[in-house]
Amino acid sequence: MEEAECCKRILVMDDEEVIRAVCVDLLSSLGYQVDSVVDGREMLSRYQTALEQGCPYALVFMDLTIQGGGLGGREAMVELLKLDPQAKGIVCSGYTHDPVMLDCRAYGFYGKCAKPFNFKVLNQVICEALS
Repeated sequence: MEEAECCKRILVMDDEEVIRAVCVDLLSSLGYQVDSVVDGREMLSRYQTALEQGCPYALVFMDLTIQGGGLGGREAMVELLKLDPQAKGIVCSGYTHDPVMLDCRAYGFYGKCAKPFNFKVLNQVICEALS
């Protein structure tokens, strides 16, 4: 994959299928190549594969809370930075008063996106992260 294409790759991690589908649609409409996964373990596996292939994701959107005991965003970000210290994670959650959402950078995230979000907010977060 060419470097320009690598820069346009985004990985979405959310346990809700409808959220993943909406994110994939919105991000694809912005011109990004988007993959989605259900939880942090799957995200780490997918990210590691992309890294080994020389084309890591430019951004990873991570749901803060994964139902059913899956690896959530907070823990997944710690592991992601061990894999790739240059990784950029965006935490997404409706729990706006959670400490991670209040100070996302203290937890290793590059930025945050409160749910529900819209096209404009999503685009702004991406532009800030990739600039």
